[in-house]
Amino acid sequence: MKKLIILALVILSNTAFAQSKKTAEIKIQTSAECDMCKKRIESGLAYEKGIKFSKLDVPTKVLTVTYNTEKTSPEKIKEAVSKLGYDADEVKADSAAYNKLPSCCKVGAHEE
Repeated sequence: MKKLIILALVILSNTAFAQSKKTAEIKIQTSAECDMCKKRIESGLAYEKGIKFSKLDVPTKVLTVTYNTEKTSPEKIKEAVSKLGYDADEVKADSAAYNKLPSCCKVGAHEE
Protein backbone atom coordinates (compact mmCIF):
# COMPACT_ATOMS: atom_id res chain seq x y z
CA MET A 1 0.00 0.00 0.00
CA LYS A 2 2.84 2.40 0.85
CA LYS A 3 4.43 1.78 -2.56
CA LEU A 4 1.14 2.56 -4.27
CA ILE A 5 0.76 5.84 -2.38
CA ILE A 6 4.36 6.83 -3.12
CA LEU A 7 3.90 6.00 -6.80
CA ALA A 8 0.73 8.10 -6.91
CA LEU A 9 2.52 11.06 -5.29
CA VAL A 10 5.41 10.81 -7.76
CA ILE A 11 3.02 10.77 -10.71
CA LEU A 12 1.06 13.73 -9.35
CA SER A 13 4.19 15.77 -8.68
CA ASN A 14 5.54 15.06 -12.18
CA THR A 15 2.22 16.06 -13.71
CA ALA A 16 2.16 19.32 -11.74
CA PHE A 17 5.75 20.06 -12.75
CA ALA A 18 5.00 19.37 -16.41
CA GLN A 19 2.00 21.71 -16.33
CA SER A 20 3.96 24.51 -14.67
CA LYS A 21 6.66 24.13 -17.30
CA LYS A 22 4.11 24.98 -20.00
CA THR A 23 3.04 28.20 -18.27
CA ALA A 24 4.97 31.45 -18.27
CA GLU A 25 4.35 35.05 -17.29
CA ILE A 26 5.30 38.19 -19.16
CA LYS A 27 5.07 41.85 -18.17
CA ILE A 28 4.43 44.30 -21.00
CA GLN A 29 4.60 48.09 -20.88
CA THR A 30 1.51 49.45 -22.65
CA SER A 31 0.15 52.81 -23.71
CA ALA A 32 -3.11 52.28 -21.77
CA GLU A 33 -4.60 55.37 -20.15
CA CYS A 34 -7.68 54.45 -18.13
CA ASP A 35 -10.05 51.80 -16.79
CA MET A 36 -11.73 51.56 -20.19
CA CYS A 37 -8.35 50.57 -21.61
CA LYS A 38 -8.00 47.98 -18.85
CA LYS A 39 -11.35 46.43 -19.70
CA ARG A 40 -10.67 46.52 -23.45
CA ILE A 41 -7.23 44.88 -23.15
CA GLU A 42 -8.16 42.24 -20.58
CA SER A 43 -11.36 41.21 -22.37
CA GLY A 44 -9.65 41.27 -25.77
CA LEU A 45 -6.84 39.01 -24.59
CA ALA A 46 -9.33 36.58 -23.01
CA TYR A 47 -10.12 35.36 -26.53
CA GLU A 48 -6.50 34.87 -27.61
CA LYS A 49 -5.27 31.30 -27.92
CA GLY A 50 -3.01 30.23 -25.06
CA ILE A 51 -3.63 33.17 -22.75
CA LYS A 52 -4.72 31.98 -19.32
CA PHE A 53 -4.88 35.31 -17.44
CA SER A 54 -4.20 38.98 -18.02
CA LYS A 55 -4.25 41.96 -15.70
CA LEU A 56 -3.45 45.58 -16.47
CA ASP A 57 -2.22 47.87 -13.71
CA VAL A 58 -3.51 51.23 -14.95
CA PRO A 59 -1.24 53.56 -12.90
CA THR A 60 1.95 51.85 -14.14
CA LYS A 61 0.48 50.79 -17.52
CA VAL A 62 2.04 47.35 -17.00
CA LEU A 63 0.14 44.37 -18.39
CA THR A 64 0.87 41.00 -16.76
CA VAL A 65 -0.05 37.97 -18.86
CA THR A 66 0.08 34.31 -17.89
CA TYR A 67 0.14 32.08 -20.95
CA ASN A 68 0.71 28.55 -22.24
CA THR A 69 4.13 28.47 -23.92
CA GLU A 70 3.03 25.69 -26.25
CA LYS A 71 0.15 27.74 -27.66
CA THR A 72 1.46 31.30 -27.85
CA SER A 73 4.55 33.46 -27.40
CA PRO A 74 5.45 36.92 -26.09
CA GLU A 75 5.64 38.18 -29.68
CA LYS A 76 2.11 36.96 -30.44
CA ILE A 77 0.78 38.48 -27.22
CA LYS A 78 2.36 41.86 -28.01
CA GLU A 79 0.90 41.71 -31.52
CA ALA A 80 -2.54 40.99 -30.04
CA VAL A 81 -2.24 44.04 -27.76
CA SER A 82 -1.19 46.12 -30.77
CA LYS A 83 -4.26 44.97 -32.71
CA LEU A 84 -6.39 46.24 -29.82
CA GLY A 85 -4.93 49.73 -30.41
CA TYR A 86 -2.20 49.90 -27.76
CA ASP A 87 1.59 49.92 -27.73
CA ALA A 88 3.12 46.77 -26.24
CA ASP A 89 6.79 47.33 -25.35
CA GLU A 90 8.56 47.86 -28.69
CA VAL A 91 5.50 46.91 -30.78
CA LYS A 92 3.56 50.02 -31.75
CA ALA A 93 -0.23 50.13 -31.76
CA ASP A 94 -1.99 49.19 -34.98
CA SER A 95 -2.94 52.60 -36.39
CA ALA A 96 -6.42 51.58 -37.57
CA ALA A 97 -7.25 50.07 -34.16
CA TYR A 98 -5.77 53.09 -32.34
CA ASN A 99 -7.92 55.48 -34.40
CA LYS A 100 -11.05 53.57 -33.31
CA LEU A 101 -10.28 53.98 -29.59
CA PRO A 102 -12.38 56.45 -27.56
CA SER A 103 -10.59 59.77 -27.00
CA CYS A 104 -10.02 58.96 -23.32
CA CYS A 105 -7.96 55.91 -24.35
CA LYS A 106 -5.56 57.78 -26.61
CA VAL A 107 -2.03 58.65 -25.52
CA GLY A 108 -1.91 61.74 -23.30
CA ALA A 109 -5.67 61.93 -22.80
CA HIS A 110 -5.36 62.11 -19.02
CA GLU A 111 -2.36 64.41 -18.73
CA GLU A 112 -2.98 67.65 -16.94
